[in-house]
Amino acid sequence: MADEIFVNPRLAAVYDPLDPDRRDLDPYIRLAEELRARRVLDIGCGTGVFALLLAERGIEVVGADPAQASVDVARAKPGGDQVRWICGDAAALPPLQVDLATMTANVAQEIVDQDDWQATLRGTYTALRPGGHLVFETRDPARRAWEAWNRESSHRVTEIPGAGPVENWVDVTEVAGPLVSFRWTYVFAADGEVLTSDSTLRFRQRQEVEVDLRTAGFVVREVRDAPDRPGREFVFIARRPDSAGPR
Repeated sequence: MADEIFVNPRLAAVYDPLDPDRRDLDPYIRLAEELRARRVLDIGCGTGVFALLLAERGIEVVGADPAQASVDVARAKPGGDQVRWICGDAAALPPLQVDLATMTANVAQEIVDQDDWQATLRGTYTALRPGGHLVFETRDPARRAWEAWNRESSHRVTEIPGAGPVENWVDVTEVAGPLVSFRWTYVFAADGEVLTSDSTLRFRQRQEVEVDLRTAGFVVREVRDAPDRPGREFVFIARRPDSAGPR
């Protein structure tokens, strides 16, 4: 089930203005170019920022996300008619034969249940053409990123056209093994409404992810550093073997 920030229409509408710096997507654009991808599946596309960046470059894009409110925001953006939007997850996709599948930002970590994670990997494998690639990122658990997730470091007030000032901050609510739960709070000054969105991320070890990928049939080609967050994240590049087997 998606978090409130993605499924509540009022929160989905302010998601982009509250997180306008998406330079984290630049490496994915470069990877799409490096892999010469002409058809891309953006899993967990959210409000469609990455999918639309790809579409602007003439790439055929399918954006999939289980949160209808976020998909509605994506579809309404300029260029939204150039992307095929699917409200759903990677475990139940229609037949596709894409060159590249991506899970940007927190998408892979938001799939906390191991059965759901394996179903996502299997569904992605099926959606790729033989020889196609899956690229996604996860945070290195050893860096304990959640220790900086608190009101003191995250509190801000953002003036959003059409919505007015929106105050927001995050607090960690629980750390239980590999699962880290946290709550974002949003205060809309226009009418005083307070909304919250609870999230949980799963922090997987690198070796654990590699085993999961191989179990789903992928060949792990490379694990890179995130260029904009060196030493903090793993970027996995996995390949669906072609009919002749892995190269």
